[in-house]
Amino acid sequence: MSDNRLYLQERLHQIASLVEEEGRVSVTELAERFGVSAVTIRSDLATLEGQGYLVRTHGGAMAKPAAGIVPAFSLRQTVNAAAKGRIGRAAAALVHDGDAIILDDSTTAWQVARHLKDHRELTVVTNSLYIALELVDTPGVTVVMTGGTLRPVSASLVGDQGDCLLEGYHVQKGFFGVRGLTLEAGLTDPDQYGAEMKRRMVERSREVIVIADASKWNRLSFAAFAKLDQVDQIITDEGAPSDMVRALRDRGIQVTLV
Repeated sequence: MSDNRLYLQERLHQIASLVEEEGRVSVTELAERFGVSAVTIRSDLATLEGQGYLVRTHGGAMAKPAAGIVPAFSLRQTVNAAAKGRIGRAAAALVHDGDAIILDDSTTAWQVARHLKDHRELTVVTNSLYIALELVDTPGVTVVMTGGTLRPVSASLVGDQGDCLLEGYHVQKGFFGVRGLTLEAGLTDPDQYGAEMKRRMVERSREVIVIADASKWNRLSFAAFAKLDQVDQIITDEGAPSDMVRALRDRGIQVTLV
């Protein structure tokens, strides 16, 4: 398979993920983002429409109504992957042997899990099947699943069953990805059931650590799950807006750029 073909597949994956996250994209913005012609982007959108990932519109594309793209998690893994990898490594460095931590169902939390495999006597509470599978062969890590109803779009468990189980847990640190982070609304997620699970996880965490690349800053998603006064630390990349970083530090929140 040629390098051009590989790049095409990567671009298609990233476009599909952007549509799933943003709801709508334009040909002009995509052409500028990927450094290709509008003709190429229109061809990409036609391919993705044929595969059932989106619906083309005048000048762009939008998510299919009630589409529920099953491979959305694997697609999101490709978006800002380098930044998420650095954030995951920095977050994992905060975890010590003997800790009990929470990892939510975000792709950045999965990056944290990838860097925990040398730990001993570590307990990881998660609702993510991807994270559980990532750690399944790690002898020093005990994985506790929250239980609940399977949410296929993120391969995670949500619902009242998981809430009941979390009530009995207290963990040192909780690591949370977001789809939106604003000074006014705090931390937000596009799914109300996922947000409710994150809300319960935040309540059980002595220290709340946000793991969010710069693309999530100054964005507002549907459902809020934590206020900024519940956040202890944010790990992000150097693309985070400097005015927001200053404002958060002024509130006493530690912000680490990686």
